[in-house]
Amino acid sequence: MTPADELDPPFEVLEPAEYAGPVVFNSPHSGRLYPRAFLASSRLDLATLRRSEDSFVDELAAGVVARGYPLMRAHFPRCYVDVNREPYELDPRMFDGRLPSFANTRSMRVAGGLGTVARVVGDAQEIYDQRISVDDALQRIESLYKPYHRTLRKVFTQLQRDFGAAILIDCHSMPSASSTRDERPRADIVLGDRYGTSCVPIVSEVIEETLRGYGYQVSRNKPYAGGFITEHYGNPAVGLHAIQLEINRALYMDERHYQPIAAFRRVASDLEELADRIAAVPLEELRPYRSAAE
Repeated sequence: MTPADELDPPFEVLEPAEYAGPVVFNSPHSGRLYPRAFLASSRLDLATLRRSEDSFVDELAAGVVARGYPLMRAHFPRCYVDVNREPYELDPRMFDGRLPSFANTRSMRVAGGLGTVARVVGDAQEIYDQRISVDDALQRIESLYKPYHRTLRKVFTQLQRDFGAAILIDCHSMPSASSTRDERPRADIVLGDRYGTSCVPIVSEVIEETLRGYGYQVSRNKPYAGGFITEHYGNPAVGLHAIQLEINRALYMDERHYQPIAAFRRVASDLEELADRIAAVPLEELRPYRSAAE
Protein backbone atom coordinates (compact mmCIF):
# COMPACT_ATOMS: atom_id res chain seq x y z
CA MET A 1 0.00 0.00 0.00
CA THR A 2 1.13 3.55 -0.69
CA PRO A 3 1.00 6.23 2.02
CA ALA A 4 -2.04 7.66 0.22
CA ASP A 5 -3.83 4.31 0.57
CA GLU A 6 -2.92 4.01 4.24
CA LEU A 7 -4.10 7.56 4.93
CA ASP A 8 -7.55 7.22 3.40
CA PRO A 9 -9.04 9.54 4.43
CA PRO A 10 -6.08 11.68 5.54
CA PHE A 11 -8.41 13.98 7.47
CA GLU A 12 -12.10 14.50 8.06
CA VAL A 13 -14.68 17.08 9.04
CA LEU A 14 -17.26 15.91 11.54
CA GLU A 15 -20.36 18.01 10.90
CA PRO A 16 -23.30 18.50 13.24
CA ALA A 17 -26.84 17.71 12.15
CA GLU A 18 -27.67 21.34 12.87
CA TYR A 19 -25.25 24.22 13.40
CA ALA A 20 -25.62 25.99 16.75
CA GLY A 21 -23.23 28.88 16.17
CA PRO A 22 -20.26 30.27 14.24
CA VAL A 23 -17.63 28.06 15.89
CA VAL A 24 -15.38 25.39 14.37
CA PHE A 25 -12.90 23.21 16.26
CA ASN A 26 -9.69 22.00 14.64
CA SER A 27 -7.27 19.25 15.77
CA PRO A 28 -4.33 19.28 13.34
CA HIS A 29 -1.80 17.37 15.45
CA SER A 30 -3.75 14.39 16.85
CA GLY A 31 -3.24 12.13 13.82
CA ARG A 32 -1.90 8.67 14.62
CA LEU A 33 -1.86 6.79 11.31
CA TYR A 34 1.83 6.30 10.52
CA PRO A 35 2.59 5.18 6.94
CA ARG A 36 4.66 2.01 6.95
CA ALA A 37 7.25 3.44 4.55
CA PHE A 38 7.71 6.37 6.92
CA LEU A 39 8.19 4.07 9.91
CA ALA A 40 10.70 2.04 7.92
CA SER A 41 12.68 5.18 7.04
CA SER A 42 12.77 6.41 10.66
CA ARG A 43 15.54 5.57 13.07
CA LEU A 44 13.07 5.95 15.95
CA ASP A 45 10.46 3.53 17.23
CA LEU A 46 6.77 4.32 17.15
CA ALA A 47 6.56 5.21 20.84
CA THR A 48 9.25 7.87 20.40
CA LEU A 49 7.63 9.27 17.26
CA ARG A 50 4.34 9.55 19.14
CA ARG A 51 5.88 12.06 21.54
CA SER A 52 5.11 14.75 18.99
CA GLU A 53 1.40 13.86 18.83
CA ASP A 54 -1.32 15.88 20.47
CA SER A 55 -2.65 12.52 21.59
CA PHE A 56 -6.45 12.16 21.87
CA VAL A 57 -7.14 15.88 21.43
CA ASP A 58 -9.55 15.10 18.60
CA GLU A 59 -11.43 12.73 20.90
CA LEU A 60 -11.44 15.31 23.70
CA ALA A 61 -13.15 17.77 21.36
CA ALA A 62 -15.42 15.29 19.57
CA GLY A 63 -18.38 15.98 21.86
CA VAL A 64 -18.77 19.49 20.43
CA VAL A 65 -20.20 18.01 17.23
CA ALA A 66 -23.38 16.82 18.95
CA ARG A 67 -23.68 20.32 20.45
CA GLY A 68 -23.79 21.86 16.96
CA TYR A 69 -20.18 22.69 16.07
CA PRO A 70 -18.01 21.08 13.38
CA LEU A 71 -14.68 19.46 14.17
CA MET A 72 -11.86 18.97 11.66
CA ARG A 73 -9.11 16.51 12.48
CA ALA A 74 -6.01 15.11 10.80
CA HIS A 75 -5.34 11.37 10.66
CA PHE A 76 -1.71 11.73 9.54
CA PRO A 77 0.88 12.52 12.25
CA ARG A 78 2.50 15.92 12.53
CA CYS A 79 5.99 14.44 12.27
CA TYR A 80 5.05 13.22 8.77
CA VAL A 81 3.77 16.62 7.66
CA ASP A 82 2.84 19.53 9.92
CA VAL A 83 -0.10 21.66 8.78
CA ASN A 84 0.59 24.22 11.53
CA ARG A 85 3.58 25.54 9.58
CA GLU A 86 4.04 27.54 6.42
CA PRO A 87 3.60 25.25 3.40
CA TYR A 88 7.32 25.15 2.61
CA GLU A 89 9.28 25.57 5.85
CA LEU A 90 11.96 23.04 4.96
CA ASP A 91 15.46 22.30 6.21
CA PRO A 92 17.87 21.76 3.27
CA ARG A 93 20.08 19.57 5.47
CA MET A 94 17.36 16.91 5.46
CA PHE A 95 16.98 16.37 1.76
CA ASP A 96 18.57 14.81 -1.28
CA GLY A 97 18.03 17.28 -4.09
CA ARG A 98 17.45 20.99 -4.34
CA LEU A 99 14.52 22.63 -2.60
CA PRO A 100 12.33 25.07 -4.53
CA SER A 101 13.62 28.64 -4.48
CA PHE A 102 10.50 29.78 -2.59
CA ALA A 103 11.08 27.41 0.34
CA ASN A 104 11.60 29.11 3.69
CA THR A 105 14.83 27.52 4.90
CA ARG A 106 15.70 30.05 7.61
CA SER A 107 12.78 30.22 9.99
CA MET A 108 13.22 29.60 13.70
CA ARG A 109 11.06 26.49 13.38
CA VAL A 110 13.29 25.10 10.63
CA ALA A 111 16.35 25.85 12.76
CA GLY A 112 14.78 23.87 15.60
CA GLY A 113 14.08 20.90 13.33
CA LEU A 114 10.32 21.47 13.35
CA GLY A 115 9.51 22.58 9.83
CA THR A 116 6.65 21.45 7.61
CA VAL A 117 8.45 18.11 7.33
CA ALA A 118 10.04 17.68 10.74
CA ARG A 119 13.66 16.67 11.27
CA VAL A 120 13.27 15.90 15.00
CA VAL A 121 10.73 14.86 17.61
CA GLY A 122 10.72 15.08 21.39
CA ASP A 123 13.95 16.31 22.89
CA ALA A 124 15.58 17.01 19.51
CA GLN A 125 15.79 13.34 18.54
CA GLU A 126 16.58 12.97 14.83
CA ILE A 127 13.84 11.13 12.94
CA TYR A 128 15.90 9.95 9.97
CA ASP A 129 19.34 8.38 9.75
CA GLN A 130 19.79 9.54 6.16
CA ARG A 131 18.51 12.25 3.85
CA ILE A 132 15.07 11.90 2.29
CA SER A 133 14.15 12.96 -1.21
CA VAL A 134 12.86 16.44 -1.97
CA ASP A 135 10.12 14.83 -4.08
CA ASP A 136 8.91 12.87 -1.02
CA ALA A 137 8.58 16.07 1.01
CA LEU A 138 6.85 17.96 -1.79
CA GLN A 139 4.42 15.08 -2.30
CA ARG A 140 3.43 15.18 1.36
CA ILE A 141 2.74 18.89 1.02
CA GLU A 142 0.72 18.53 -2.19
CA SER A 143 -1.31 15.50 -1.12
CA LEU A 144 -1.89 16.29 2.57
CA TYR A 145 -0.96 19.82 3.63
CA LYS A 146 -2.68 21.74 0.83
CA PRO A 147 -5.93 19.72 0.80
CA TYR A 148 -6.14 20.05 4.57
CA HIS A 149 -5.95 23.82 4.42
CA ARG A 150 -8.33 24.08 1.48
CA THR A 151 -10.90 22.15 3.48
CA LEU A 152 -10.36 24.04 6.74
CA ARG A 153 -10.59 27.37 4.95
CA LYS A 154 -13.79 26.26 3.24
CA VAL A 155 -15.45 25.25 6.52
CA PHE A 156 -14.31 28.44 8.25
CA THR A 157 -15.44 30.84 5.54
CA GLN A 158 -18.77 29.02 5.12
CA LEU A 159 -19.49 29.69 8.79
CA GLN A 160 -18.60 33.33 8.21
CA ARG A 161 -21.04 33.52 5.30
CA ASP A 162 -23.80 31.83 7.27
CA PHE A 163 -23.41 33.81 10.52
CA GLY A 164 -21.58 36.97 9.48
CA ALA A 165 -18.48 35.96 11.49
CA ALA A 166 -16.66 32.80 12.56
CA ILE A 167 -14.41 31.58 15.38
CA LEU A 168 -11.75 28.89 14.92
CA ILE A 169 -10.65 27.00 18.03
CA ASP A 170 -7.30 25.39 17.19
CA CYS A 171 -6.81 22.55 19.68
CA HIS A 172 -3.43 21.24 20.82
CA SER A 173 -1.79 19.62 23.81
CA MET A 174 1.50 20.13 25.62
CA PRO A 175 3.66 17.85 27.76
CA SER A 176 3.18 18.39 31.47
CA ALA A 177 6.92 18.84 31.99
CA SER A 178 9.31 21.05 30.09
CA SER A 179 12.72 19.91 28.91
CA THR A 180 14.20 23.01 30.57
CA ARG A 181 14.85 22.64 34.30
CA ASP A 182 14.22 26.24 35.29
CA GLU A 183 10.73 26.60 33.85
CA ARG A 184 7.93 27.02 36.33
CA PRO A 185 5.12 24.42 36.38
CA ARG A 186 2.99 24.69 33.29
CA ALA A 187 -0.55 25.98 33.34
CA ASP A 188 -3.42 23.61 32.74
CA ILE A 189 -4.39 25.43 29.55
CA VAL A 190 -2.55 28.07 27.53
CA LEU A 191 -4.55 30.37 25.27
CA GLY A 192 -2.78 31.76 22.23
CA ASP A 193 -4.31 34.74 20.46
CA ARG A 194 -1.09 36.09 18.95
CA TYR A 195 -1.01 38.77 21.66
CA GLY A 196 -4.50 39.99 20.86
CA THR A 197 -4.19 40.10 17.06
CA SER A 198 -5.96 36.90 15.96
CA CYS A 199 -9.35 37.53 17.59
CA VAL A 200 -11.31 40.27 19.29
CA PRO A 201 -10.67 40.51 23.06
CA ILE A 202 -14.07 39.17 24.07
CA VAL A 203 -13.27 35.76 22.57
CA SER A 204 -10.13 35.31 24.67
CA GLU A 205 -11.85 36.78 27.73
CA VAL A 206 -14.86 34.46 27.55
CA ILE A 207 -12.67 31.40 27.11
CA GLU A 208 -10.30 32.35 29.92
CA GLU A 209 -13.10 33.26 32.33
CA THR A 210 -15.00 30.06 31.56
CA LEU A 211 -11.97 27.81 32.01
CA ARG A 212 -10.96 29.53 35.25
CA GLY A 213 -14.51 29.02 36.45
CA TYR A 214 -14.06 25.29 35.86
CA GLY A 215 -10.99 25.37 38.08
CA TYR A 216 -8.22 25.34 35.48
CA GLN A 217 -5.05 27.37 35.73
CA VAL A 218 -4.95 29.42 32.55
CA SER A 219 -2.22 31.51 30.99
CA ARG A 220 -2.27 33.53 27.80
CA ASN A 221 0.37 33.54 25.05
CA LYS A 222 3.14 32.13 27.23
CA PRO A 223 4.75 29.84 26.34
CA TYR A 224 2.50 29.39 23.27
CA ALA A 225 1.07 32.40 21.43
CA GLY A 226 -0.44 30.44 18.56
CA GLY A 227 1.10 28.98 15.42
CA PHE A 228 0.64 29.31 11.69
CA ILE A 229 -3.07 28.45 11.77
CA THR A 230 -3.94 30.96 14.49
CA GLU A 231 -1.89 33.67 12.79
CA HIS A 232 -3.15 33.13 9.25
CA TYR A 233 -6.79 32.28 9.87
CA GLY A 234 -7.47 34.96 12.45
CA ASN A 235 -8.42 38.27 10.81
CA PRO A 236 -10.79 40.12 13.15
CA ALA A 237 -11.17 43.05 10.73
CA VAL A 238 -13.17 40.80 8.39
CA GLY A 239 -14.98 38.83 11.09
CA LEU A 240 -12.65 35.82 11.24
CA HIS A 241 -11.34 34.99 14.70
CA ALA A 242 -8.84 32.30 15.70
CA ILE A 243 -7.43 31.21 19.03
CA GLN A 244 -5.19 28.31 20.05
CA LEU A 245 -5.87 26.06 23.06
CA GLU A 246 -2.90 24.13 24.48
CA ILE A 247 -4.13 21.55 26.99
CA ASN A 248 -1.76 20.05 29.54
CA ARG A 249 -1.64 16.32 28.79
CA ALA A 250 -1.49 15.37 32.46
CA LEU A 251 -5.10 16.56 32.75
CA TYR A 252 -6.48 13.76 30.60
CA MET A 253 -3.90 11.08 29.74
CA ASP A 254 -1.11 8.86 30.98
CA GLU A 255 1.78 10.45 29.09
CA ARG A 256 4.05 7.45 29.47
CA HIS A 257 1.64 4.80 28.22
CA TYR A 258 -0.41 6.92 25.80
CA GLN A 259 -3.74 6.12 27.38
CA PRO A 260 -6.63 8.32 28.54
CA ILE A 261 -7.18 8.51 32.29
CA ALA A 262 -10.41 8.75 34.29
CA ALA A 263 -10.39 12.57 34.17
CA PHE A 264 -10.61 12.47 30.36
CA ARG A 265 -14.41 12.59 30.44
CA ARG A 266 -14.44 15.64 32.68
CA VAL A 267 -12.12 17.62 30.39
CA ALA A 268 -14.16 16.58 27.35
CA SER A 269 -17.38 17.68 29.05
CA ASP A 270 -15.83 21.03 29.95
CA LEU A 271 -14.87 21.57 26.30
CA GLU A 272 -18.44 20.89 25.25
CA GLU A 273 -19.77 23.51 27.64
CA LEU A 274 -17.00 25.89 26.60
CA ALA A 275 -18.15 25.59 22.98
CA ASP A 276 -21.62 26.80 24.00
CA ARG A 277 -20.11 29.74 25.90
CA ILE A 278 -18.04 30.75 22.88
CA ALA A 279 -21.04 30.47 20.55
CA ALA A 280 -22.99 32.75 22.90
CA VAL A 281 -20.64 35.70 22.22
CA PRO A 282 -22.89 38.32 20.55
CA LEU A 283 -22.45 38.34 16.79
CA GLU A 284 -22.23 42.12 16.74
CA GLU A 285 -18.99 41.75 18.72
CA LEU A 286 -17.57 39.46 16.04
CA ARG A 287 -18.67 40.89 12.74
CA PRO A 288 -16.30 42.95 10.54
CA TYR A 289 -15.18 46.29 11.81
CA ARG A 290 -17.01 49.38 10.59
CA SER A 291 -15.25 52.70 10.08
CA ALA A 292 -16.47 55.78 11.92
CA ALA A 293 -17.69 57.24 8.60
CA GLU A 294 -20.01 54.31 8.12
